Amino acid sequence: MATATPSHQRIVPGSVNLPPCPWPATATDTANVDPLAVAKKIITALNDGLSRNDYRSISDLFIRDGFWRDHLALSWTPRTIKTAAAIAEYLASSPTKLKEMSLDVGSEFRKPQVAGFAPGGHPKVEGIAFYVSFVTGLGRGRGVVRLVQEEGGGGIWKVWTMFTSLGELDGFEERVGARREAGVEHGGREGRRNWRERREEEEDRGEAEVLVVGAGQSGLTIAARLKMLGVRALVIDTNERVGDNWRKRYHQLVLHDPVWYDHMPYLPFPEHWPIFTPKDKLAEWFEFYAKALELNIWTSTSLTSSSWDENTKTWEVKVSKGGKEERVLKPKHVVLCTGHSGKKFMPDIKGFEAGVFRGLAVHSADFPGARQREGTERTRKAVVVGACNSAHDICQDYYEKGYDVTMVQRSSTCVVSNKAALKVLLAVLYEEGGPPVEDSDIWLHGWPSEIMKSIQINLTKIQREMDKDLLEGLEKAGFRTDKGVDEGGLFMKYLQRGGGYYIDVGMSQLIIDGKVKVKQGEEIEELVENGLRFKNGEVLEADEIVFATGYMNMRTQARHILGDEVADRVDDVWGWDEEGEMKGIWKGTGHPGFWFHGGNLALTRYFSRVTALQIKARLEGLGA
Repeated sequence: MATATPSHQRIVPGSVNLPPCPWPATATDTANVDPLAVAKKIITALNDGLSRNDYRSISDLFIRDGFWRDHLALSWTPRTIKTAAAIAEYLASSPTKLKEMSLDVGSEFRKPQVAGFAPGGHPKVEGIAFYVSFVTGLGRGRGVVRLVQEEGGGGIWKVWTMFTSLGELDGFEERVGARREAGVEHGGREGRRNWRERREEEEDRGEAEVLVVGAGQSGLTIAARLKMLGVRALVIDTNERVGDNWRKRYHQLVLHDPVWYDHMPYLPFPEHWPIFTPKDKLAEWFEFYAKALELNIWTSTSLTSSSWDENTKTWEVKVSKGGKEERVLKPKHVVLCTGHSGKKFMPDIKGFEAGVFRGLAVHSADFPGARQREGTERTRKAVVVGACNSAHDICQDYYEKGYDVTMVQRSSTCVVSNKAALKVLLAVLYEEGGPPVEDSDIWLHGWPSEIMKSIQINLTKIQREMDKDLLEGLEKAGFRTDKGVDEGGLFMKYLQRGGGYYIDVGMSQLIIDGKVKVKQGEEIEELVENGLRFKNGEVLEADEIVFATGYMNMRTQARHILGDEVADRVDDVWGWDEEGEMKGIWKGTGHPGFWFHGGNLALTRYFSRVTALQIKARLEGLGA
């Protein structure tokens, strides 16, 4: 009989669980090394190989099991190439030839430096890291290079990882800085319209090359990137206001990621912004962001039908605008931005649909918030099924409103304290006084996924030592914790599973103190009149039950919004492919002219550019 996969090892179905990359055997003596001189030597040799189309000589600069992670510099889809031999083949077959690379020393952080690559790890792995800029046949970009000395290699520095990320296309550069628009038509032309008139006409016209479905962080970031590339994009959203996707969520919701990690493209949060953003404050920011960047958005608008014409490579999309009029749009591309998850996932529990339970029973997406207990009213009982971020926040809300609260934990949870998340997982890159966020993004995404997992394993060991008392207290209280996929902690659970974790902002202590009870309950049988019945016959009484049970694959939203024809052609979304790039999202989906974009604020910030550049290249016929 097959053994069931432990809950902490579960990943998105259809994705690949790449093992952690072994640390390279190094013999590094960095005491007297000149990082700048070493970096210059590598770049000179690489450019010499490029000038002669000698890709074998370039691959010889890499260790045998080196990596080249490439986001659109050398091909039109994100790739990670492993081994020196495969890198030579990749360079030779590139449709957008790399022409030249140079050192990027625009700041102290970017300059060549001795760096530790295995935080807290044994053996110690040190090398040299530096930023680069490059030119291809079609554009320009930036990246990061990491060097090591292989053991027994005679002290020669070689490339362990190379990262190249396209930033702009020749002739289609972003309209920022020196390329910004004038914003006014000078002169005495009759009938000249002012800015407000032009904006109202543009927004109402709805002439879109790209239709973006959803006005959350995903929709806003891709619309902003496309606008800066000169692409006409229209965003539609069923909500009444931009930001309602956060504004309408449960009462106590606050972002668990810090402000330095969450900046949005072109318009970072101001200096006074709190470290952790309340949901209503974020909703207001989204509304402001959309206006400041002059994004074209139709709210209270739903997509009613769509069809794809293979001959013209164009969509015909019908939408109900404001619930009052039908409009027909003919975009070349549709981007689904309804969150990195799909439809609400509700476990198949007998009695839920039948309304047997006499109280409130909802999915967390529909949770209205706990109501304050009044005077001598009896203590109401709340049960929350689930044990990740939403479940914890909802339990805390119930506790603060005077409820008797029980959390039903069905599988273990990766728990990280707020302090450890800031000091260990995000430190240096995303913190007060840290590097510019684009530099941090390049450093972070410059790691191939296999190496990122190895780094996160080391960081998780440090984090769990910092959180030792917290984790032991939770275990004693009957709450099960885990170390994530292959012990890679929170970050690996997010990338490979899309959930299964909690960043503690106060609820863990309530569990430790017994103020919120924990019930282990993988085997829920049915809803009964007064609560939940488990398969052993036990009934957990409740007045209100919230199922914080997560969401289905984003592909389910494609089926719901665009129909079976589209959903049957696209890949599943999230988790890794064979190279460690994300499946089905931020790249071609399997259906022409259709894209998925989603994730947290940090991922949508970075990958909105990757996605927008692919769309722009296709619109301009650049061979994508």
